[in-house]
Amino acid sequence: MAKKDGVGRYGERVALRHVVSRGWQVLDTNWRGKDGELDIVALDGDVLVVIEVKTRSGHGFGHPAEAVTPRKLARIKRLTGQWLTAFRERLAAARLAEEGIVGSPVPGSPVPVLPDVRTRFGAIRIDVVAVTLQEQGCAVVEHLESVA
Repeated sequence: MAKKDGVGRYGERVALRHVVSRGWQVLDTNWRGKDGELDIVALDGDVLVVIEVKTRSGHGFGHPAEAVTPRKLARIKRLTGQWLTAFRERLAAARLAEEGIVGSPVPGSPVPVLPDVRTRFGAIRIDVVAVTLQEQGCAVVEHLESVA
C-alpha cells in the first residue's frame, strides 16, 4: 500500500469519528458507484450530507480542501444521484423482506433496515472534511459545509 493510501484511510477514519461525534446518522462509507466513490454519506437531521474527505500530511501541496475542484464536485453530484437510486432500491428490498413479501435483501448490503429513514430528504448537500496530520499531536479537522 502506498503511503498516501494509508494517509487517506486514516483521514477517513478521523472524519468518520468527527461526523459521529456530531450525532449524525451514517448511512454509508466508501460507497462505490460507476463513476467512483463517496467517502461518507450521513444524515444531519433530515438533510442528506455527502462528505468528501481530503487528507494531507502537511501543506506542501496546499490545503486539503483545495483538491476538491469543480470537476470533482460534478463527479460527486453524479455519484450522489447513483447512491440515491441504489439506497432507495436497498431500502425497498429490506422493507419488503421485513414484511415477508420477498426473501432477505441482498446479502452483505451495507445499509441496515432503517424503518425511520425516508426515501425523501429535506435537502441534500455536499460537505468537505479536511484533515491535516501534524508531526505531533492530533490531526486538525476542518469541516466545510455546503460546498455544493
